[in-house]
Amino acid sequence: MTQVHLQQVQNIKNMFNNFKTEISKVIVGQDKVIDQIVVAILCDANALLESYPGLGKTLMIKTLAELMDLKFSRIQSTPDLMPSDITGTYIIEEKRGGEKEFKFQPGPIFANIVLADEINRATPKTQAALLEAMQEKQVTVGNSTFKLDLPFFVLATQNPIDQEGTYPLPEAQTDRFLFKIKVDYPSEKDELEIVDKYTGPAKSIKARKFLSKDSLINLQGYCRQVPISDDIKKKVVSLVNRTRTNKELIEYGASPRASIGLILAAKAHALIHGRTFVSIEDVKTMAYPILRHRIVLSFKAEREGKTPDEVIEELLKKI
Repeated sequence: MTQVHLQQVQNIKNMFNNFKTEISKVIVGQDKVIDQIVVAILCDANALLESYPGLGKTLMIKTLAELMDLKFSRIQSTPDLMPSDITGTYIIEEKRGGEKEFKFQPGPIFANIVLADEINRATPKTQAALLEAMQEKQVTVGNSTFKLDLPFFVLATQNPIDQEGTYPLPEAQTDRFLFKIKVDYPSEKDELEIVDKYTGPAKSIKARKFLSKDSLINLQGYCRQVPISDDIKKKVVSLVNRTRTNKELIEYGASPRASIGLILAAKAHALIHGRTFVSIEDVKTMAYPILRHRIVLSFKAEREGKTPDEVIEELLKKI
């Protein structure tokens, strides 16, 4: 990169440091989770967040939308949720002269950031209504197709402990999420700060707008320009290929979409940390959220009590 590019990368790093300072006014801790959501957004991709209830996922995503000046909507997934409740539907509207016409009433999918809360509680038919929006950035209702306002992201959540009455996401849809992000409980120190922040005297806690839509779209384009060596590209492809050939630990491996996603994510991760090229550490850091939902462990691995992250760690040691 030229010196101009070096300065630009440094400016981007400083901007995201300030961005995280701003979001910390509302969200305490969860730096790794915020980093991964930001990387997904820079990659123009969707993310699946898995955590227990009450860890601030909705507040975190809503605050991110406010910081980026993006329209936010929330869909509470339930078994009786219909596809039209997400995409919208045609309604009959009466004009002044008494004439009636069909008019399209957009659903909550028409936003920039859509939070699909507890997505695995929706039926497969309703989950499928999100597929076209996630992949094609458009919605088809009847014979009409409507383009979604860009940038557009689906950030979905699911609860790992309460699986009764749920509908597990099909592999085809799971693969369309760039990341599966694990949101853990806060540390005692962070939880004490959360308690102080939200049980003290009532005051407005709000982060200011930090980034425009146009700036975000420009950053998405710039992210793809971050250089990556052929050697590291080969290591990425080799890693993903090992998920298909290591039958001892993995029954089903990741698709080429994982290779594409891992390279893009590594570029975005390098960018927000002020690096002008992708390092192997960027790849290793991003490998976990990229691969953990794309591999199906073998019976032997499950019998030994291995988790997807432990299997990924073993594969990374070999590259």
